[in-house]
Amino acid sequence: MHPSTPKPRLSFWQLWNMSFGFFGIQFGFALQNANTSRIFSTLGANPDELALFWLAAPVTGLLVQPVIGYLSDNTWHPTWGRRRPFFFLGALLASVALFLMPNSHMLWMAVAVLWMMDAGINVSMEPFRAFVGDKLDASQQTAGFAMQTFFIGCGAVIASLLPTIFADYLGVSNTPVNGGVPDTVRYAFYAGGSVFMLAVLYTMFTSDERPPEDLAAFRQQRGKGFAHAIGEILDGFFHMPKTMVQLAFVQFFTWIGLFAMWIYTTSAVAENVFGSTDAQSAVYQDAGNYVGIMFAVYSGVSALAAFILPVLARLTSRKAVHMLCLIIGGISLASVFTIHDKQMLVVPMIGIGIAWASILTMPYAILAGALPASRMGYYMGVFNFFVVIPQIVSGLLLGFVTTHFFGGHTGNTLALGGASMALAGILTLWVRDDAKAAA
Repeated sequence: MHPSTPKPRLSFWQLWNMSFGFFGIQFGFALQNANTSRIFSTLGANPDELALFWLAAPVTGLLVQPVIGYLSDNTWHPTWGRRRPFFFLGALLASVALFLMPNSHMLWMAVAVLWMMDAGINVSMEPFRAFVGDKLDASQQTAGFAMQTFFIGCGAVIASLLPTIFADYLGVSNTPVNGGVPDTVRYAFYAGGSVFMLAVLYTMFTSDERPPEDLAAFRQQRGKGFAHAIGEILDGFFHMPKTMVQLAFVQFFTWIGLFAMWIYTTSAVAENVFGSTDAQSAVYQDAGNYVGIMFAVYSGVSALAAFILPVLARLTSRKAVHMLCLIIGGISLASVFTIHDKQMLVVPMIGIGIAWASILTMPYAILAGALPASRMGYYMGVFNFFVVIPQIVSGLLLGFVTTHFFGGHTGNTLALGGASMALAGILTLWVRDDAKAAA
């Protein structure tokens, strides 16, 4: 099929099948986000060290994403297609890491497994983003990314609640034994490893891919060698579409806010609401479970908002929706600093969920319309630089700022992250989106 001809409009269930793998990817990602700081703290990490240990995740993405994007653009197998081999390889790596992570008995091992886990998630994730650009016409791309966001939200809700479900309903111990990870977290990660692999396999076996237009030319391009590949990867950095550059600034400040939230919510809630800074105490572990509930709320809200945002985008514009959602999310994240009642912590999670739905949908929908089809995977990988670079900056600086400017009180760091996210919303005003925002 010629790529310049209109791509066939997919049915709801075809969109469902091609996006279902993200349920598993986010299952693993949510377990990582909600529990990694808790695991590090349980194994002896100090609050000012957490951001540095988290550097494993973004550095992995920085190294993996463009290479995987380039390789997936230049891969074709008559049975497995272009993106699906990378779905499988990433799922296999991440699933193994999910089984290993809760069995870490030393801090260095947990950090090493985080590298492995994030590498696997990254290998699977960006080809899924490119998958939407490959298969869907511009008129369905926003709906395609919204369907991914729905599964991201659903996977994150269940994964975030798993430690609480195991503790409160199945009677599993939530207390560390001999300095190890609680059984609630251990069993949650085992479930995550299984779900990740099964969900990705479902998409692999229920969705097909479009072959290259000229297979002979495609193979000739693929056969130019390693040096040519490196040259193309590096050259792409200097020829990014203008829309991508504009979105880069928005992404930078957005992800500083998100990274602050993932690193410091557990310690902030434990101190401000539960009154504990001792990671070995039962009270601190209870705070960790409650943060899982909070994260489940924002993930659930994002799953619902995923179907509303494309409608709002049609009535206004994608960048207007994204701007509003980021400002709401930033104000909500900053407000966590002021809350000392457990039940009230659910309220800002609603605003963060609205922002999260837009973060996972609108930038990618805007970007997909500005990218050349032949380099969709590569540029989606490069775009991830503007997700991981702010995380690296945060990892290097947030611990220092928290210790030397905020006296170790991580609630202040959440307020700083909220301000950064709100700034990202304002910067959206300078993004140009020429494509029609259609569902």
